[in-house]
Amino acid sequence: MFERNAPEISVENSEYWNPKKPLIVKIKDQSGLLSYKVSLQSGSETFVLADEQFAVPQAEQVLELKAPRRAFALKSDSVIVTIEATDASKWNFLAGNRAFVQKKFVVDSKRPSVGIVSNSYKISKGGSAIAIFKAEDSNLDKLYIETSFGKRFKPIPFYKEGYYISLLAWPVQESSFRASIIATDLAGNRTKTNIPLYLKDRKYRISKIKLSDRFLNGKVSELAEEYGVEENADLITKFKFVNEELREKNEELIHKITSKVDDTQIDSFGISTFYPLRNGKKVASFGDHRIYFYNGAKVSESWHLGLDLANVKMGKIKVSNPGEIVFAEENGIYGNMPILAHGLGLYTLYGHCSSLNVKEGDHVSSGEHIANTGTSGYAMGDHLHFGVLVQGVEVRPEEWMDRQWIRLNVTDVIKDARKIIDRQ
Repeated sequence: MFERNAPEISVENSEYWNPKKPLIVKIKDQSGLLSYKVSLQSGSETFVLADEQFAVPQAEQVLELKAPRRAFALKSDSVIVTIEATDASKWNFLAGNRAFVQKKFVVDSKRPSVGIVSNSYKISKGGSAIAIFKAEDSNLDKLYIETSFGKRFKPIPFYKEGYYISLLAWPVQESSFRASIIATDLAGNRTKTNIPLYLKDRKYRISKIKLSDRFLNGKVSELAEEYGVEENADLITKFKFVNEELREKNEELIHKITSKVDDTQIDSFGISTFYPLRNGKKVASFGDHRIYFYNGAKVSESWHLGLDLANVKMGKIKVSNPGEIVFAEENGIYGNMPILAHGLGLYTLYGHCSSLNVKEGDHVSSGEHIANTGTSGYAMGDHLHFGVLVQGVEVRPEEWMDRQWIRLNVTDVIKDARKIIDRQ
């Protein structure tokens, strides 16, 4: 009854406030609230937002308060909100404990400005694209590219202040694609701008594969047992572990490594065609949806998210574009696997290697011999699994092996953007 603790007052809003959105104020007290008052000072005028007294003390009040229209008309750059509360304690000669909080807000009701400068004309299912845009706001807080399938791409500063660039990717497993630039400021104002890309559907192979005991007793059982599956487990249990559980774990690691984006400003992106294995012959395609059957019943499925190339045994794998080695170890079904970061969120992956000539942290130049092909991991014959990823999303390697595609969809777009920016 004679408790000495003043009411607790908290304001959920940050120091930036859009008056079109409510102020969220929480007031609570151990002995119960008897009264509170919330006022807003804008310039020389003061507005009462809430003023209430209780016959029965209240333990807590949560207030959603909106500024009166007249406060908008004053167009102040800042306002001061004052909150007063008194509790039901008999302390202080029966007057109770009093709390007083004053908070200054920067008023911001203007949405960020977003304008697209240049972008690829189209994106194909399983493929890549690029977008360059301008985003401005004096209180800019978050900036990202939102997609229809939940992935967020991170743009990085480009060429001059206020401009940004990002590669985009349409996962082969997704039937549709949409990308929008989202910009929010510290006051919660939000702008959404769609990136105008022509969508080109692309059909990928669906393979129905019959599993044999001979196949399952070979590399599959060897890998399963290496990663902890009991030797006496049945063959399909071993296969499902390798094709599903181990694959998922390995790909999670790949996605984590290749989702990182350096936010240092770039002025250009001088990427050239990738040609990792001289005279390499394609032995398996990107995007192949593999469905596995055993004794006539479907038992598992997976997607092949790289391009398999083969030449001679232990063929030399050479770097086509300079980059940093961000991973160079064994990774389950992918075997010995170096990953290179080339900038702008673009990564290349080289799986099933027999030997590695690099380590994490190395910087390599075009033409360097980084590894040799092999049969490590889940590989039936000597070959290279060549993967290309954009911010953690596997994309069709053939695009990045095509000089014309790179010129039309990446480098020319960047050149055009620089010219437009120079004129602005």
